[in-house]
Amino acid sequence: MNLQEKKIAIVCDWIKDWGWAELVLSHLLELFPHADIYTSIFYQADNPLFEWRNITTSFIQKIPILNKKHKLALTLRPQAFESFDLSSYDIVISSTSAESKGVITKPDCLQICYCHTPTRYFWSHYDEYQSMMEFGILNPLAKLLMPRLIKKLRKWDLAASMRPDFYIANSENTRERITKYYDRKSEVIYPGIDTNNFKTTENKSDFYLSVGRCIPYKQFELLVDTFNQNWKPLILVTNTDNKLYRKLKKKSKANIKWKLSISREEIIKLYSEAKAFVFPPEEDFWLVPLEAMASWTPVIAYWVGWALETVLEWKTGVFFTEQTPESLHKIIERFETMNWDAKAIRKHAETFDKKVFQSKMYDFIQSKVSL
Repeated sequence: MNLQEKKIAIVCDWIKDWGWAELVLSHLLELFPHADIYTSIFYQADNPLFEWRNITTSFIQKIPILNKKHKLALTLRPQAFESFDLSSYDIVISSTSAESKGVITKPDCLQICYCHTPTRYFWSHYDEYQSMMEFGILNPLAKLLMPRLIKKLRKWDLAASMRPDFYIANSENTRERITKYYDRKSEVIYPGIDTNNFKTTENKSDFYLSVGRCIPYKQFELLVDTFNQNWKPLILVTNTDNKLYRKLKKKSKANIKWKLSISREEIIKLYSEAKAFVFPPEEDFWLVPLEAMASWTPVIAYWVGWALETVLEWKTGVFFTEQTPESLHKIIERFETMNWDAKAIRKHAETFDKKVFQSKMYDFIQSKVSL
């Protein structure tokens, strides 16, 4: 049976900013161009990807403040996703790190969850979210209420985790969490990038590069502390203008350059010119190191999580074992004594091309339809 003959819905937690989950969504939409979209809120109307799509949003879209601050709608999203009428669909695919796996489908509908991680703020990173609330002036109230709400929300999340027929994990790290928190089996299919979008050059410049949001767990402070000590050139790219960004920018010495909200084209150029891309956080999945490798640029990564599944030690990058300036500086010194095969780095990145992701997704879904 050709999957294009099936009526398909793709469900995601929210479509607000453009990040890695949205990139995965775009690759799914290329694979199933006539799929309908369901989400809690939608604010990408100017994105050509969604121009002609049939998009259904939840009642949260109509609630002032909550429709712009989706984190405030935490307790409403379970009801929002359960309220969608998906009775006309043959296949429902949720692309989720939160509540969208909790949609309710008819018994003969094939429901597949592409899981970026079990809901972080309920399970693996609950304590971290408690310590870094992002509700502004409502932080004190949120810290008071969250422990009282979490028991009920976890109970719902566990019930919702039983609704998909099959799970696909975006990494081995995520697969382990799905087993631990949901007691469900899953198959790993890595997300991908369009490697054709990235430039390659052997004429590298003498600077290190890191790209990401300037928030605590991304470890930009570690980078500033390390490069303040070693005086090596570093470029930090972020789109986050917040207190931490201003603090770290002020703290940075002259060898550290900050670039705020630059264009995608500028970032791609920096990838190709950098001596190395530095990847200091623990991530479930993050495609930026692959983008650097697609640009012939080796990676210096923290030895944990997603990096272990994407960086080949001594071939496409190196690892440091502790999130300390001493550990990072030591591996940078080792890195600078090494020679790198740029074409081998690019070849490895191509194994994570979006076409590989799309082919494996199609084959997986087709195999389950044929059961």
